[in-house]
Amino acid sequence: MLYRPFGRMRLFSTVAAFCFTAITASDSMADNWPGWMGPSRDGVYREKGIIDEVPAEGLKVKWRTPIAGGYAGPAVVDGRVFVFDYQKTAGEAFNNPGERANLQGQERLTVLEAGSGKQLWQYAYNCPYSISYPAGPRCTPTVDGGHVYILGSEGDLQALRVTDGELVWKRSLKEDFSAEVPIWGFSAHPLVDSDLLYTMVGGDGQGIVAFDKLTGEVKWKAIDSAAGYCPPSIIEHGGARQLIAYTPTSVTSLDPATGKQYWSIPIEPSFEMSIARPMVDGDLMYASGIRTEAVMIELANDRPSAKEIWRGEPKNAVHSANATPIFADGVVYGTDCDQGSLIAVDAKDGSRLWSTFEATKPDEKRFIKHGTAFLTRVADTDRYLIFSETGDLQMAKLTATGYEDLGRFHVLEPTSECFGRSVVWSHPAYSGQTVFARNDKEIVAVDLAK
Repeated sequence: MLYRPFGRMRLFSTVAAFCFTAITASDSMADNWPGWMGPSRDGVYREKGIIDEVPAEGLKVKWRTPIAGGYAGPAVVDGRVFVFDYQKTAGEAFNNPGERANLQGQERLTVLEAGSGKQLWQYAYNCPYSISYPAGPRCTPTVDGGHVYILGSEGDLQALRVTDGELVWKRSLKEDFSAEVPIWGFSAHPLVDSDLLYTMVGGDGQGIVAFDKLTGEVKWKAIDSAAGYCPPSIIEHGGARQLIAYTPTSVTSLDPATGKQYWSIPIEPSFEMSIARPMVDGDLMYASGIRTEAVMIELANDRPSAKEIWRGEPKNAVHSANATPIFADGVVYGTDCDQGSLIAVDAKDGSRLWSTFEATKPDEKRFIKHGTAFLTRVADTDRYLIFSETGDLQMAKLTATGYEDLGRFHVLEPTSECFGRSVVWSHPAYSGQTVFARNDKEIVAVDLAK
């Protein structure tokens, strides 16, 4: 079905346990998914030999393994699946966007064999919760060489050995930095680049902090801001590598080595909900926030500098919340917080090209609050893998002229709640011609081989 525009138109072994290839944010190894949104944090799936469409008879489920609650998507590296969850032991869990729930329990990192779902090891620690939407951790584990890094909802930042889960170092953002826990928990997936690990912390002069990835030693701090919820990212533009921090008040570019500021563009999404990573297409960067906050930024080519091009308004742009838009070939594709549909936006002026609920909740016709779908572009094509809040994996062609359905398969049940409906709010991982997706009860591996 084609939706036309409206308006303007490697199996684990004992030997392999000791052999690791360093995976960083800049690597493009297609058969690993070492963290949030993939090897380059750009939401592009580069592996070959996958399906061109979802067949009518569906897809093969390889395995299902029980887990507990959480929003953190899995990471997959060298035949291991890393999944982060919360095992509640006491307290009443409820979802109220303005109220913190107080729970007792453990945050747990579980590592599974990618081929079978069998548990290899598990690391757990006591972690009382006092956050809203308390299902579990938000941050996808980040795997780099022989270490895996986790950031829990209450600010426990830890490095573990990939082979056996042995603790290497830990820091508490609450205790070591007196940082305030955001109402929806710490959510900035740790970013590892070269010798440093970056994450949002929050507070005067420590909106973002760089740590030595091997020791946890602080190397520098920068920005006066709350933590917000957006993970940092690195781009190369204007003759420099730039660390991009989207805080509750700005999109700011820093020197990754020193924290020195290059440029900053103001943007203030409601409730400090800077969540979606600012995405780049050519010389343009798009930053999106809830309600009507969005800004298109032009990046200079001759130096690390930037300027604003246009701002979001009620009936233009796409105002994303939980899921980062994809920006490709002059078009921004994202799910809109207010309207709840998937919207395509012209990068030139923010005008909406088309909209559809097929990607979020197909039975809707008008509006759903915080409609969510996680988009992943199949490299060098106009095909996208779309994981919807309903637990469906879809494939579709997305272009400036419309949305073309290429089939769907129901992977797992939505087990979280949002405004009275059941949802899955967790970004899947793609590795080994397989999609790995989780809810609050299980993680599932589904075959994508052609």
